[in-house]
Amino acid sequence: MVTVTRVQTGMRIESRLLKVLKGLAEYLDMPLGDLVEGIVLHSFEGKPPFGPDTIATIEKLKAVYGLDLTAADSHRLAEGS
Repeated sequence: MVTVTRVQTGMRIESRLLKVLKGLAEYLDMPLGDLVEGIVLHSFEGKPPFGPDTIATIEKLKAVYGLDLTAADSHRLAEGS
């Protein structure tokens, strides 16, 4: 185990994306923050954070929650009213 200091944050995130992340965290039986930390740490090293089975689960969750955003949309999102 590695000891770290965690802080609470007020990060804003697209609502359907959050639903998929929460669903995936529940499926993997881990806290949402741990899931996000793992995704980011893998990304920082250029490594994929998920294997084929988890990606299939993510696709199912995206369909359930209507998440149609892709990586190409990541810097083009604007707040709705």
